[in-house]
Amino acid sequence: MDQDRIAGSAKEFAGRVEGGVGEMVGDAKTQASGAAREAAGTVQNMYGQAKDAVREAGETAANYANDAYQAGGDTLRDGTQAIARRVQDNPLGSLLIAGAVGFALALMMSRPSRRPPSRWRYYG
Repeated sequence: MDQDRIAGSAKEFAGRVEGGVGEMVGDAKTQASGAAREAAGTVQNMYGQAKDAVREAGETAANYANDAYQAGGDTLRDGTQAIARRVQDNPLGSLLIAGAVGFALALMMSRPSRRPPSRWRYYG
């Protein structure tokens, strides 16, 4: 729990008490002062709640990232094993796919580079 939440709750409570005392005594100045203190306490409490929420969100994101990092090795190993099983089950299809990928890469690499069109120059 953030210190702003504690201080804000205390100010809010003190403002309510002060406003209640001003109401009992009939003093409008004390009532207004109590309402202002209560509002300031509410704002400070909300600020503390926002800080806590941001802190918790950061911790949650860090935990998710850590879990994903640790599970990444397992996922890679499982994917590699699945591909190996697929290749063992269908070697001809795997060979055709590998050939098609190699052919596509060769086409992309052997393409002539694009040159900008020649421009007319006026020498006059």
